[in-house]
Amino acid sequence: MSDSEEESRDKQLKFVILGDGASGKTSLATQYSQKQFGKQYKQTVGLDFFLKRITLPGEVNVAIQVWDIGGQTLGGKMIDNYIYGAHGVLLVYDITNFSSFENCEDWLSSVKKIFIDQPKLPQIALIGNKVDLEHMRTVKLDKHEKFAQENGLSSHFVSAKTGDSVNVCFQKLAADILGIKLSKPELEQHQTVVKADIVQYSNSESKSQSTQNQTKSSLCSLQ
Repeated sequence: MSDSEEESRDKQLKFVILGDGASGKTSLATQYSQKQFGKQYKQTVGLDFFLKRITLPGEVNVAIQVWDIGGQTLGGKMIDNYIYGAHGVLLVYDITNFSSFENCEDWLSSVKKIFIDQPKLPQIALIGNKVDLEHMRTVKLDKHEKFAQENGLSSHFVSAKTGDSVNVCFQKLAADILGIKLSKPELEQHQTVVKADIVQYSNSESKSQSTQNQTKSSLCSLQ
């Protein structure tokens, strides 16, 4: 069997990431697809595209196309084309920026408008990003949950920086679209637990550790 024939057996899903600029959409996409986080903010102009292949329970192979739409394009000429045909939508806001949460209503309205003549809406997830900045949170949990429940959205909190719960929200969205039920252990295996241990070094050990850290590097590849 050729590679093209093998790939054709994959379930093809289109995920669109929507939300205000600086809410962490691109960081979410790159963390999920490449396990990378860019420390410098660079605004997405138009569209970025990522691909990720996963296997769901029952040996269901899924190829997920992740469309990262620039936050400045709400109401833009191309946004309808970007969103059209999506199976899943990740509605992302920054938990430290209340206006980014308020604007989720406008982003959701755009999706509903585009799919008004379709039999059903895509599966939509409300994503509260930057939980690593919990101490700076301005969006209360009850407001998040109320908005999700009133609009029939699944609910997630993630950190694109640390990777916390990033895999889970994509995995769950894909499973919901395909009607596959994930068990608690299956969800937990995609949950990233970030721990920081406090270690005390002597002066000589500290210098040695610093040198080692500077020489370490990691290689990430697109799956």
